[in-house]
Amino acid sequence: MKYYIRTIICLIIIISIHSCKNNTTTESKNYTLKEKSNMSAEDILGNSNYLAMSYGGYRHADHDIEPTQDELKEDIKLLSAMGIKILRTYKVHKPQASNLLKAISELKKEIPNFEMYVMLGAWIDCLHAWTDQEPNHNVESERNAIEIATTVKLANQYPDIVKVIAVGNEAMVKWATSYYVQPGIILKWVDYLQKMKKADMLPKDLWITSSDNFASWGGGHDEYHVEDLNKLIAAVDYLSVHTYPMHDTHYNPVFWSIREDEQVLTEIEKIDAAMIRAKEYAISQYNSVKEYMQSLEIDKPIHIGETGWASSSNKFYGPDGSRATDEYKEGVYYKHMREWTNTENISCFYFEGFDEQWKDSENPQGSENHFGLINLKSQAKFAIWDLVDQGIFEGLTRDGKPISKTYDGDKEMLMKKVQTPIIK
Repeated sequence: MKYYIRTIICLIIIISIHSCKNNTTTESKNYTLKEKSNMSAEDILGNSNYLAMSYGGYRHADHDIEPTQDELKEDIKLLSAMGIKILRTYKVHKPQASNLLKAISELKKEIPNFEMYVMLGAWIDCLHAWTDQEPNHNVESERNAIEIATTVKLANQYPDIVKVIAVGNEAMVKWATSYYVQPGIILKWVDYLQKMKKADMLPKDLWITSSDNFASWGGGHDEYHVEDLNKLIAAVDYLSVHTYPMHDTHYNPVFWSIREDEQVLTEIEKIDAAMIRAKEYAISQYNSVKEYMQSLEIDKPIHIGETGWASSSNKFYGPDGSRATDEYKEGVYYKHMREWTNTENISCFYFEGFDEQWKDSENPQGSENHFGLINLKSQAKFAIWDLVDQGIFEGLTRDGKPISKTYDGDKEMLMKKVQTPIIK
């Protein structure tokens, strides 16, 4: 009898414990949903559940033809299906950014628990940029003040969506000879926005940064190591760093050639080895920025504001150049970068979701037109064939077409265009 009593008591205790666990899980889930309604940049950046992507959405060779609201919504749904929850824009002087925010806001009302956030870019350039006059890199364009004012307006209009403002895009790197500015100009506007936050004129949890080449953040030559840059690093909430190994297969190909000890490998093994070195090269550029920041005794987050790999090129990176561009290498690089950044809690605004043909409109085969993971025929490139196989795009379209695979999913056909790296 005592045995049965003890058994019943034990069962009651086990059931009670199990019930408590279930209640705890429910409370935790409710808490998580509550938190999602008020996510901050600090919550999102570096969170592998919130993948990031650079986004334009322009379909046409004429950059003045803006994506429509329906086109924007198509793209947002496709990116969301891919697990993307943060989009990066570049400028507000064209309607694309404001239209994108409106489209996201409408989707949030239409779809329960829909999440998409934005890193809103304010374009910054120098006096006489993009004109027939000599650019003055020490003086800023009068347009910058309007760009910042518009960005502030949109951040306040959509505080549930805009979580980051980026002051400038590659605006300090000196090879941007048409428009670059000195770090003091970027610092001026970052300080301005930080003061607005303190004065409750912007959301306090909004993060402010500038998005620029790794060299501009101190990871390059000493010419960038100026006092205004040091002040800028102290002023931003985090550093948004660009790294492009693909470009350096031509400009600085120290990592690209096949090593002597790799000559015994198969061609695909040689390619894979080169792509591992490309990843390591990107990591080294990230670390060079981190080391410079730490030399200033500053400690704050560093995320990847841009990186990517084109799938085609008829110039420096193509068959007659470094042989860097094809869908296989693009896919390998994409997976390398996602694996590394997710493991290290780094956000990676991968460039980019969709091909855009306006970037090099006079040369359709130019590499700048082919950085997307989905092409202009609504075909998923090799990098995301697995997502097509998983069925995540079912019921979704781009320009009214379902998402299919390039090469009809025939990898053997794809590999016929893949060449082993060389340096000419």
